[in-house]
Amino acid sequence: MIPYSLLDLAPVCEGSTPAQAFAHSLDLARHAEALGYRRFWLAEHHNMPGIASAATSVLIGHIAGGTSTIRVGAGGVMLPNHAPLQVAEQFGTLASLHPDRIDLGLGRAPGTDQPTTKALRRYYAGSDAFPSDVMELLRYFEPVAPGQPVQAVPGAGIEVPVWILGSSLFGAQLAASLGLPYAFASHFAPAAMSEALALYHRDFRPSKRLRAPCAMLALNVVAADTRGEAQRLFTTQQQSFVRLRRGAPGLIPPPIDDIEAFWTPQEKAMVEQSLACSVVGDADDVREGIADFVARHRPDELMLTANIFDHAARKRSFALAAEAFQA
Repeated sequence: MIPYSLLDLAPVCEGSTPAQAFAHSLDLARHAEALGYRRFWLAEHHNMPGIASAATSVLIGHIAGGTSTIRVGAGGVMLPNHAPLQVAEQFGTLASLHPDRIDLGLGRAPGTDQPTTKALRRYYAGSDAFPSDVMELLRYFEPVAPGQPVQAVPGAGIEVPVWILGSSLFGAQLAASLGLPYAFASHFAPAAMSEALALYHRDFRPSKRLRAPCAMLALNVVAADTRGEAQRLFTTQQQSFVRLRRGAPGLIPPPIDDIEAFWTPQEKAMVEQSLACSVVGDADDVREGIADFVARHRPDELMLTANIFDHAARKRSFALAAEAFQA
């Protein structure tokens, strides 16, 4: 059995508030901890009314403080939005408060639109500096060298596992060259997954952080007591993708009975391509779907995510997914 983890975006549903989203995220993290999930990761997004995890490191501290054993981390921090020193200080602080429980995943996309990117970092010049920013950040976690002019306090000498996130070959190549674990965003951009995994394993260079390749894949899993109910729950995520492509992201919508009446044939094709790495159904469907995905792609770990409107149904879905792994 490979480890299974959970990706959360602190979803803000229609009729709800960010405060309620945070309460649900903490409740979900405690639920995941009891179910044997290894990690609970939160992702940085901005200017998205339906996603409340913008201040990712702050929310990680809240979740870690309300749990006891599950690893909590960023999946990820969009490094072009931040100065590497500040990220090192934030995660050095988190790791000091919660030793051996904090992960740091790094992405090179801004996680938002261009105007918001400029508002986040007014001197932003693009993501071309991402590799050098990653290396600068890694240096801040090293023990302080004599005469070092700038150090992360806290951060220096603290063990914080760093992952490279990606949805293309770029991240795979960088993770391989630096000898870091790699997480691929197959839950929304699966097109380059197989090629990226092959490149990462082929070109991996051992480092003091990691001796052998370690690849995580993300998978949408929506489970319910019946296949029909799971398919209905999945329409929340399908609607959200269409609304985003229409340029009208909003709060997380409730499920609908007839998704075919909602989207155009072109939108349907786009969503089915983007969400190709999805397992939707009852307990048997989920068990078989997860087993098939693992057998075909051989990840070292799976990161499960589910954009489900009803909190109780979301918890039930992750419980059924955990049972599938344990079976």
